[in-house]
Amino acid sequence: MIEREKLLERLRNLRDTNLIKVITGIRRAGKSTLFKQFQEELLASGVDERNIISLNLEEMQNEPLLERHVLHDYIMMRVDKSKKNYVFFDEIQNVNEFERVVDSLFVKDYIDLYITGSNAYFLSSDLSTLLTGRYLEIYVSPFSYKEYLSGYAGKSFERGRMEIFDDFMTFGGLPETLNLFNGGQKDEIMNYINTVFSTIVEKDIMNRNKVKSKTDFELVTRFLLDSVGSIVSPNNIAGYMTSTGNKIDNETVKNYLDVLADAFLFHKVQRYDIKGKKLLQTLNKYYTTDIGFISALLGKSTKVDRGHLLENIIFVELQRRYTEIYIGKNAETEVDFVVKDADKNILYYQVSLTVRDKATLERELRPLATIHDHNPKYLITLDPEEPTYNGIIQRNAVKWLLE
Repeated sequence: MIEREKLLERLRNLRDTNLIKVITGIRRAGKSTLFKQFQEELLASGVDERNIISLNLEEMQNEPLLERHVLHDYIMMRVDKSKKNYVFFDEIQNVNEFERVVDSLFVKDYIDLYITGSNAYFLSSDLSTLLTGRYLEIYVSPFSYKEYLSGYAGKSFERGRMEIFDDFMTFGGLPETLNLFNGGQKDEIMNYINTVFSTIVEKDIMNRNKVKSKTDFELVTRFLLDSVGSIVSPNNIAGYMTSTGNKIDNETVKNYLDVLADAFLFHKVQRYDIKGKKLLQTLNKYYTTDIGFISALLGKSTKVDRGHLLENIIFVELQRRYTEIYIGKNAETEVDFVVKDADKNILYYQVSLTVRDKATLERELRPLATIHDHNPKYLITLDPEEPTYNGIIQRNAVKWLLE
């Protein structure tokens, strides 16, 4: 089992604090496993297993607990009021008016509360109103490349890191895909990813949203997957679909884009005017949470080039490292990513598969060279060389991902 050390460290630091720990992320990204790893640490630190209460609220055996009063009474019967109790709710959004249960348990000083959800709806529900300032969200993404690579340790076969990176670029980082690969079941990976996608659509989207047409919704999803790294808008998606015989209006497309982001299938990235230092409200980009969805859902029909696949991978890694990520606009040029760290320091990132061709190198350096400030500027490629061009640092993507 691969330990998610950074995530575990955050849970350790937040243990026994007067905050609800809200773990979010796409299905099958490892939220439940993270809970198990943290619970093992609690036991190792001396917590009695009777003081750890963990419920997966999607399991059939827990169906009677989906009524809020029943769940609350069940927890209150099990806790020991003379000791600290650690209560874990997996997929809490399945409980009707769950925020009332959470609120009631939170105010009890003998309960330390941890909850997960596989969509963002429960954070936009009454939970955020009722518990403003009393919860902290921890987002769990699929495996990073560093975590993915660590899964090969101790295997009977040896493979070069670039070969493994090619697999990562194809299959993505959902934890179970690595288990299938290591178990010699590589041919089953795409079927598995498709199953995960179908589960997300059925449980986190169709059952919770007014999706007018499942066919149109899936077409919008495929359009986004085929457009990672490209600027899109409800207008151009609706126009394209209508031109191919699937008439759809802008508002419906906008709703579907919001739904896909709420289910953590995609991340919307806004444009940032570097010179004016302000956000722009139109022409955003969308990156998929896991790169494996592109290969699994589009197969050979995908038009996405490897450069945009690399850009998606870099985006997801930047999400792990920084608090804010934007697309940079500077006059007539565009920088792939403008990021801000916790101290609001700004860094710039440009991504290209290779810049060994002189014309390509000049094209990729131009957006960074036109930024006249002293913030760090990076060009990320798969080239092994790591030169510096007038302060712009070229980095090998695989080395950078492993830092």
